[in-house]
Amino acid sequence: MDPDNPVVRLCVQGMTAEAEGRADDASALFRQAWDAATDDYGKCVAAHYLARHQPTPAETLRWNQECLDRADAVGDERVRGFYASLHVNMGSAYRALGDPAAAHRHFVRAAAHIGDVPPGSYRERLVTALAEGGQDALGA
Repeated sequence: MDPDNPVVRLCVQGMTAEAEGRADDASALFRQAWDAATDDYGKCVAAHYLARHQPTPAETLRWNQECLDRADAVGDERVRGFYASLHVNMGSAYRALGDPAAAHRHFVRAAAHIGDVPPGSYRERLVTALAEGGQDALGA
């Protein structure tokens, strides 16, 4: 991601606020990022972080779906590595809403995209999420 992109900068500030335990500040920064975004890529990035600060599982799902829809609209290499995470988030949201079939479909899709995520701790966290939430998704 381009650190000079204003949406990315706001999201980085929001992640810093999260790490410091300032959830309200983080949420406000992610909302500012959404408002500042002028294209589907920026909206995708901001929606990802907004989803993490929703008061209900239904709103979390709505923002995760927004993020996925925006990634699909971008449709190029900039978002290719996002799909494993996006589908893990969708699966987790559906699981929280009590829809295991929809959750499983997204965990399977996440597993299909895990190869697009570079090796490292982020990928390892996604694999762990798949193992915990997707049960057999990695083998599907």
